[in-house]
Amino acid sequence: MAELNVNGKKYKVDVDLDTPLLWVIREQVGLTGTKYGCGVGVCGACTVLFEGQAIRSCSLPVSAAIGKKIETIESLEKNGQLSKVQKAWVDKQVPQCGYCQSGMVMATTALLRNNPKPTDAQIDAAVTNICRCGTFQEVRAAIHAVSKA
Repeated sequence: MAELNVNGKKYKVDVDLDTPLLWVIREQVGLTGTKYGCGVGVCGACTVLFEGQAIRSCSLPVSAAIGKKIETIESLEKNGQLSKVQKAWVDKQVPQCGYCQSGMVMATTALLRNNPKPTDAQIDAAVTNICRCGTFQEVRAAIHAVSKA
């Protein structure tokens, strides 16, 4: 039995401690905004915030998450209001297919919390998620829009 802190709520989950955090978030906790992409921590579709840092949840065992603060895409919207990052995503028309976008939004959220005015090089270093639709320029425009607001 493991107790997780996901989006400020405690969840007791009965899983093998080697189970990737991604599957626990989706299957036991029931939050499906975090997506499965590659399963090896490369694509970033599964990105969540772990103690405030963007991590790939598909490659982190649940044992490493016990007692840690985990934030998923579902935590960003508050009282029907999108976060600044989510709003910029809409305003700049970032998503195409949208599959990778929750991971990109989470990586961007972590970046902007730590560096409110990043350069293009800092964005490239922090947001390493893969988008098969190629929305990288729109992502950068959305990040700069938030940093200027």
